[in-house]
Parts: sequence; structure tokens; C-alpha cells
Amino acid sequence: MALHKGPDDQESEPFRRLALNPFYGEADPVGGMTEAPPRHRLPDGPLPPTTAYRLVHDELMLDGNSRLNLATFVTTWMEPQAGVLMGECRDKNMIDKDEYPRTAELERRCVSMLAQLWNAPDPSAAVGCSTTGSSEACMLAGMALKRRWAKRNADRYPGARPNLVMGVNVQVCWEKFCNFWEVEPRLVPMEGDRFHLDPASAAALCDENTIGVVAVLGSTFDGSYEPVADICAALDDLRARTGLDIPVHVDGASGAMIAPFLDEHLVWDFRLPRVSSINTSGHKYGLVYPGVGWALWRTAAELPEELVFRVNYLGGDMPTFALNFSRPGAQVVAQYYTFLRLGREGYRAVQQTTRDVARGLAERIEAMGDFRLLTRGDQLPVFAFTTAPDVTSFDVFDVSRRLRERGWLVPAYTFPPHREDLSVLRVVCRNGFSADLAGLLVEDLNRLLPELRRQPHPFTQDKDAATAFHH
Repeated sequence: MALHKGPDDQESEPFRRLALNPFYGEADPVGGMTEAPPRHRLPDGPLPPTTAYRLVHDELMLDGNSRLNLATFVTTWMEPQAGVLMGECRDKNMIDKDEYPRTAELERRCVSMLAQLWNAPDPSAAVGCSTTGSSEACMLAGMALKRRWAKRNADRYPGARPNLVMGVNVQVCWEKFCNFWEVEPRLVPMEGDRFHLDPASAAALCDENTIGVVAVLGSTFDGSYEPVADICAALDDLRARTGLDIPVHVDGASGAMIAPFLDEHLVWDFRLPRVSSINTSGHKYGLVYPGVGWALWRTAAELPEELVFRVNYLGGDMPTFALNFSRPGAQVVAQYYTFLRLGREGYRAVQQTTRDVARGLAERIEAMGDFRLLTRGDQLPVFAFTTAPDVTSFDVFDVSRRLRERGWLVPAYTFPPHREDLSVLRVVCRNGFSADLAGLLVEDLNRLLPELRRQPHPFTQDKDAATAFHH
């Protein structure tokens, strides 16, 4: 969550008095609505609900159009029926299992469905929970890894410092976890055309203080899958050579809701014995509005009992494990609705369409001749591209800035160590981003390219300010 501070400007009182449309007031347009409410302190008195609504609504019109936001992985469209269900459940507190037992039951069913989808050896033995998103789910998985390591090394901890091995491309929540829970992050850098975790490099960084290895099924930088099976094989070899038994957590924030439907041949989940836990974002390719995530463990043994909080649930035992306490049940209900509504074949159709749009769009952008593709949208429906080697008049930041003028939010950003020399654009295709919208994006890009080609040099000076991508 962003941190904010108070206002750093003083508003002009005459301007503020004129800021309110008289039609927002009472039936009589001159009936007293002469001054807009303050923006940085509580008003002295109440406003009519329609007036308050219009003031907030009008200001929010200046936000970008979420459907044209190709930076975000988060779901921006759901069926109206899902919206109605969410409205009916927004006042239900997810933590109150006793008061809302049916909502709790829907959460349990979702966990069971995911355990089967991710090939848990015994879905009835897998344990899991909903979260506010993948960031919280990753924190919970990291906590479980650290606690299990601490118990195995009780004779050395807390003197020894635990570490977590992952690629430099991981989402920022893993950096937060290491900071908050005092774990050393061991990051495998990018090298050449390898933009994610390398199995041999991951194994080389492991030692007796390694709590686990994080494998990302769908990197946010370029949409590629990390080779989970190869990473597990490298760790199997490490155990055979050294006796070190390092568990793997799969951060499937996006890919865990793509691969089961489109890449069934790919072995990345609980079929690999070394995979102890998996997370996903229900609000990404789970097709639910933000925010809901899921964390699952292979069996109860992977989740230390002392981390589980237990509440009385209809006279029985309801275990809970979360960082947040009160949160709405609406998103969990929406997830169950979507599972029920689509089923396996429905999810496969939606995700295949999204991948087809991504691959088709990538091919059309490549055909323009000004760009070089890094990925093609054939894993996550996400692809990254940069300018062609012979393009010198503009860069990716110029393209991002000019597309924003047309309403498109396409992030431009620089890769992390050791590829800071590489700056790219990234397009995330989601349900609701249709082939027609992709065609409109291509039209706008073709319309802008002649102007960009005529530039004497790239115009973007502040690269940090040029991008909407910061994770």
C-alpha cells in the first residue's frame, strides 16, 4: 500500500467556492450549494449523498481506463452476475467463520478444487487458505519455510541467518518477505538471454541455511515460465551429493491458473515431490476482481501447526492462517462462482483465447520491423519486446509515452542485474482484452511510428518517471 503525506499546496478559496456544479445541489440550483467541501480535512457538515457521489465520481474520471491498462495482470472485467454476488457479500467478514459458515464452506471448496487442479497426491490432505492476493500468500509460504527450517536447525538458530534462493526477477513481495522476516535474499541474476532462474545457479547458492528456493511460474518481466522441474532435479542432485534437502515454493501468481489448462504436459506442481507449496492470484488469471489470492501446502506437515490459528466453527475446528484479519468475503464468493461457472473446459477456452490474442498481437508488432520480441506470449499471455538494433530515433520509453496519449498504458522498464542495458515494453493480455482491442492497439502504434521515426533522437530523459512498471 502506498504511503501518503498531507497536502503540500494551499487551495485558492475563491476557486474552491466556484468548484461545485449547482446542479449537484438541491432541486433549486441557487439553493445554497455555493462552496465545495474541503479536500484535505473533514467537512464541517454533511453533504447530500448524490452530491458526495458526483464529486467523487467526477474526480475518478481522470483515472486511466482499466480495460486499456496493459501493465496490470489484475482482472478488469467480470460478468454482471459476479458483480451482483460480490455486492451481496461485501459486508461479510471473511474471518468470522462462525457467523458466515457458508462463505467459509465456499472457501474450503475452492481450496479443494485447487488442490486437485495442482495434482496434490491426496487433495483431501492438502491444506490451504484464501488471502488478499499473492503477496500475502507468498508471505505465508515464506513463513512456513522459515519455521520448518528453524525447527530442523534448532541447535544453530537463531544464531545462523536463514536465506532464500530465487531469481532477480521475482515480484517485490519476496524482497519484502526477506526484509520483514530477516531472511537473506540470494538472487540469481539475469545473464544474456536468460531472464529468469537457472537451476544450476540456484543449487549453487544453497547451503545449510537455505529455507527454500522460489520458482516463478510466469515471470512478470517477460511472461516466461521458470523450469520448475529442472530446478527440483538440480536440488535432488544437491541432496544426493551433500545431504541438503531444500524445499521448493512455486510462485504461480499467474501461471498456476494458466498451465493447468493450456500446458497439461508441463510438470511443475505437486507432482514434483520437492514442491511443498504453491500460491496463485485469484484476481489475475483466476478471473476475479481484486483482491483474492490462494496459498496451498502439499500436506499439513508442510505447514507448521504453531502458525495456524484455530477458531470454533459450528461446534467444530476451523483452522485459519493469514496476515490480515478482517476482510470481505466477496472475492472468495466470486472465485467460487467463477470456478462453478466455467469449470475446466470454460477456463481452458478463456485462457486459450487470451493466449491466442497475445501471440497474434506479438506477431503483428514484430512484423512492423521496428521491434524485437523477447517473448511471444506462448507461456503466460504476456510478451516483452524492445526496439530493433537499427532503431536510433526513439526508444521504448518514447513509445510508452506516446501510446499513453491514446489511452493505452503499456509499461516501459529496464531489466534488473545483470541486464540493466536492456529496456523493454511489456503487454499483458487478459480476459476482456479482445482481438478487436488488440487491433486498435496495432492501429494506434502504426499511426505513431512515422512520427517516432522522424525524431532526431529519443526524447525521454527521466527513465524512472517514464514507466508505470515498478515491480
